[in-house]
Amino acid sequence: MNTSIRLLKLTILFSFLILQIHCSAEVNEASSSKKSTQTENNSEKEKLIRFFLDYLSGKAESYTATSSFSLSDIQQQQALVWEAWVEANHRFQEEPLIELRPLAEKKSGEWQLPSNLEPNAIMPYYWGSKGEVPSSEGYPLYLYLHGSGEKKSEWATGFQLCSKFDDAPSAYFIPQIPNMGNYYRWWQKSKQFAWEKLLRLALASGQINPNRIYIFGISEGGYGSQRLASFYADYLAGAGPMAGGEPLKNAPVENCRNMAFSLRTGADDAGFYRNKLTGYTKTAFEEMQKLHPNEFIHHIELIPDHGHFIDYSVTTPWLKQYTRNPYPKYVNWENFEMDGLYRKGFYNLAVKERSNPDEKSRTYYELAIQGNNITLKADLVTYTCTEKDPRWGIELKFEKSYQPATQGKVIIYLCPELVDLNKKITLTVNGKQVFKGKVTPSIAHMANSCATFFDPERIYPAAIEVDLGNLK
Repeated sequence: MNTSIRLLKLTILFSFLILQIHCSAEVNEASSSKKSTQTENNSEKEKLIRFFLDYLSGKAESYTATSSFSLSDIQQQQALVWEAWVEANHRFQEEPLIELRPLAEKKSGEWQLPSNLEPNAIMPYYWGSKGEVPSSEGYPLYLYLHGSGEKKSEWATGFQLCSKFDDAPSAYFIPQIPNMGNYYRWWQKSKQFAWEKLLRLALASGQINPNRIYIFGISEGGYGSQRLASFYADYLAGAGPMAGGEPLKNAPVENCRNMAFSLRTGADDAGFYRNKLTGYTKTAFEEMQKLHPNEFIHHIELIPDHGHFIDYSVTTPWLKQYTRNPYPKYVNWENFEMDGLYRKGFYNLAVKERSNPDEKSRTYYELAIQGNNITLKADLVTYTCTEKDPRWGIELKFEKSYQPATQGKVIIYLCPELVDLNKKITLTVNGKQVFKGKVTPSIAHMANSCATFFDPERIYPAAIEVDLGNLK
């Protein structure tokens, strides 16, 4: 009996030892696998950082690595790409964005704008916050553009106004225009460099809510913010030009489909036809709103018995109600040039080759996603002036004509918020089916979309490239 008990105990002990050995092997294998995955991630991250540094330096255009991953790993890979992008921005040699401190401290910095875009252009700026916001949310960001008076006094006035506006918690970038002179504007190419640098650095800082960015301004800043609203609409929750009014050729309403737009001008503000042009903008927004309810949110007002000076305090409280949807399933984009420059992309569209051969026409895209069916319409749009100011020759009103684009290449980026990546996707372009099947997620798509948009919300795992020349 004792012998049997001893044998049973030895058997149990032996089984326990075997189990321990097996478990230890599994742990070691898992640990080894984890280390291997971490090593691979670190290697991929360094490759991404090097690419992003080359991209920022103008030495690289696209990331060509072919590594793919499973759909279940999308968020993990997006985080890896964004970490690499942030690190590359930290390493990149440039004048930084100064530390975000309370606006009341009146901390300022300055950027030297590239001399090839504008000689001797230094942009001073205030960068500060109002109120407190949970770090997980990030501050709403307001870019304020001042008027065309003497630039130092306009900058000082802008700081005083922005300090008082009822929009806290908020972060403010309040620039002083670098130079002055006839036909010197906020939307010209050197300033475009500054706005894209601001967006890039502010988003990479982690302190800004990427879905709550707003542009607004007064007088000359009103003109500038109206143009910039249409040009950069895919970044914006809202825009609020005041005492302005641009001809709509300079700021196509169609681009503002998925953002909130405010324009307030004195009804008696006839200088440079500001009141008339504000009225034309109001009509255009109302027409688009009828066609697409709730997708052209706007508050456009001609204020009775007011000239160029109006109450500026109501714009940002109205804007702060609105948050960007970074994944709209209906996008209108008139890709217009601004001081000779074009955007590289808009929402989830990226241009590889423009369809319009010159500035006599523009490429206009309409993208619609219903379930896993995508339709893209790509046209060339041309403007015909129907009303011109007899004194200065300002073109005030236009008619547009459209014809299908027959050349150019565009990339449609995709993510789980737009389509079901587990299922087949059908893409129809200008009435012709050009793709039907599943798409493969790739680090290359994520890296290239991150470099194009520098937006943490738009790191797309998949893409379909369209050659419009093949539709003939």
